[in-house]
Amino acid sequence: MMEGRCAAESWAEFGLLGKSGTPLVKCGTGTDVFICTGGEEVYVFTAQEKTLRAVLQMPAAVRDVVVSHDEQLLFVACWSGVYCVNVQLLVPRASSLLVVGSVLLTLCRTDASWSLTLYQIQRTSQSDPCDLLASFSLPLVSPKVQSDAESRCVLVCVYPGNLMPASSPPHPLRSHYPLQPLLFRRLFGAEAALSKSPVVLCGLPDGRLSFLPLRIPGSRLRILHSLEQSVVFVGASAVMETDAGCAGCLIALGKQGRAVLIRAGRAGLEGGGGTRFTLGCVPGPVECACMDQSRVYYSTGSDLLMVDLWDGSSGTAGRQGDKEDEASRSNPAAFLTPISLNVSGVVALHQPTYSSAGEVQLLSLSVRGRLQSIRLPVRTQEDSLSKRPSSQVGRSVGDILSAIGDICERASVLKTIIRSKNQILKQLNQVMNISFLLSNRSESDLKPVRCRGSVRWSRLLQRDSLNLTCVLENLSPFILERGWTLSVTVLPLSCPLEAGGEASSVNYSFPFSGLGPEESVEVSLPVATAGDASFPVTVTCSLLFSLWRFLGQEEATAPLDLQSACFSLPLNTLTVDWLDALRLSDPPAPARSSSSPADLLQGFISSRQLRCRGGGQASRPEEYSARVRVSSELLRDALGLAPGSPRVSLLEWLLSEGCGGVKMERKGIKTDGSSSVICGSAPDNATVKLTAEEVNVEEKTKPLVTVEVQVKSSSVAAVCGLHHAVMRRIQTLLQKAGSSRVVPTADLRLALQQAEEQRGQVWEASSVGVSSGQTPPLLLRVYQQLRDGPLLIL
Repeated sequence: MMEGRCAAESWAEFGLLGKSGTPLVKCGTGTDVFICTGGEEVYVFTAQEKTLRAVLQMPAAVRDVVVSHDEQLLFVACWSGVYCVNVQLLVPRASSLLVVGSVLLTLCRTDASWSLTLYQIQRTSQSDPCDLLASFSLPLVSPKVQSDAESRCVLVCVYPGNLMPASSPPHPLRSHYPLQPLLFRRLFGAEAALSKSPVVLCGLPDGRLSFLPLRIPGSRLRILHSLEQSVVFVGASAVMETDAGCAGCLIALGKQGRAVLIRAGRAGLEGGGGTRFTLGCVPGPVECACMDQSRVYYSTGSDLLMVDLWDGSSGTAGRQGDKEDEASRSNPAAFLTPISLNVSGVVALHQPTYSSAGEVQLLSLSVRGRLQSIRLPVRTQEDSLSKRPSSQVGRSVGDILSAIGDICERASVLKTIIRSKNQILKQLNQVMNISFLLSNRSESDLKPVRCRGSVRWSRLLQRDSLNLTCVLENLSPFILERGWTLSVTVLPLSCPLEAGGEASSVNYSFPFSGLGPEESVEVSLPVATAGDASFPVTVTCSLLFSLWRFLGQEEATAPLDLQSACFSLPLNTLTVDWLDALRLSDPPAPARSSSSPADLLQGFISSRQLRCRGGGQASRPEEYSARVRVSSELLRDALGLAPGSPRVSLLEWLLSEGCGGVKMERKGIKTDGSSSVICGSAPDNATVKLTAEEVNVEEKTKPLVTVEVQVKSSSVAAVCGLHHAVMRRIQTLLQKAGSSRVVPTADLRLALQQAEEQRGQVWEASSVGVSSGQTPPLLLRVYQQLRDGPLLIL
């Protein structure tokens, strides 16, 4: 039984651990300790002064660190290669490193095999690259397993007897073990034992334990054993006190706690004098491990445990030979009974050291990046003879309080994680509700989450532009939290011939979060510039949800499929037409009956100048027009007007109606009041004039009073665009009004006859124009005829 409790003293803190590299802690030259927290830095810490001496910045995440036998060179394995101190060597990337004399060994995983490569270390100049000596490969068990690349391999070297290299330090380095000659010969063969060749043991993430003799010609990597789980630690231990520094047992630990002890059996017993493999298990998972002559120290992340391999209570003491071994075979879990040291959060360990008083000291690195010195109480002779298992050993009040403190800390962390996961699930539930709400609506239904817009002209840097203010409204009972993005796509439905006749769309993205019920968010984007005639313009609005933005970089650690991590929900489509983009001006002043002599003289001079330029005739730009006739009775019923002239009301309604979900921000609509004339400037800077007047139309049945809307401009594009915009608004008005007027058959027959005649003219203009090369003028003349004699909308 151990008296007292373990003392863990914090020496330094290095921050939270990284996820791409491997946390390590190793002793180096003198009192230096090399620490890696899983990132790109290697910290050089002085254990004697307990201060940080240097920081080595590597170009990639650090995987392994090893010190040469003469304690002069530090080799660092990264994802991008192997580096010596701060000088890059021409060596491929490696997962683990090992230095055997003047030979550097690297182990890495390729696409189809594990590759063990040997390099000759240059002594003349540290800047010289290492020379390639040999390379050995071992096929992968399953090339599809991707977790192998994330686990670090284990490399150790064993020697026959006490034949450590002459350049070795007084205390054997970690990963270098002398084996009993008998065990060495039975494991690796007589040829390796006679040639006194060092043997490299490789523990792979797929569970295989392989070996390679270094000094035997034609040697290859061979399998010694398989743990069927990732190998975390390989070490050696002395079986008896008379082994004189040579280990009589090899031990390997797996990630999930599976262990194997390899010893040389005694001759004369049943089964002969072969090698004995004793299987067992310890509570896992095993994050890291180290060992001294007879004890293994390993961490599960939540606790630091110690296993005394050859304690009398384990049932496998070396003095009792193979009889105890047979008992351990029948109960493989009995020989590895761990003792808790009550230290949590350890992710890296270095081999133990001993003080003059026999106190064991461990250097560890915690999950929070804290370097700790762990001192174990001195074991007495009664402790080694105790036969009581650790589960029956009583703990002191201090041990219990320490364990309670560790459990409370871990419970607090778990509560925080659970609270965060619950919040994420609640937010994902909101996302699912919004998705179903928007997906189950038809195109004609108004969606609870939709956009509306308004346009206005603005001037910036002496350039006019038409800007759209898009307002996203949330009329649903759910909250649009983080991860949502408003996507707006602007696409002109027409394109000028100079651009090749192909319209290109522009997409705008606006991330937002925390949009609650009855709330809205407003964004602004450009639609067109002055002189642009690419109207009408459709503005398609949709909601994008990204799981990457929702989870963030810290929580989205697992790779996500781009298609499954993002989806789109269409909302509605807005339309900006020529009437929306029309810039109004004051109506022209009425002509005066009398003019001054100066005005008459100025007019005479202007007319003479125009005649001279036009060859004797005044040149005037050609003016185009289009007309639309609507029944006055229909307008009164649809707009809810009082009996009287609806001319002004119709023009005001055309310019203020938000057809297509977009309204124009106008301070006021100016008309002359008598002739109902509105003047303005089209987006292509052409001057346009809209007029509305009452016209009596004679029909076969009875005369009708109609309102005629006429569009005039010198620009064909402006006339066509404004005519199309007026027809869209009147069509929307008819759909809302639902006119029940009965049209006489004679009127319908006359309208049908006119439509057929005009269709024939269009066909004749197209066929004649192709042969004569005058298609545009002929079609323009037919278009003028169609617009000058419009059908009456009842």
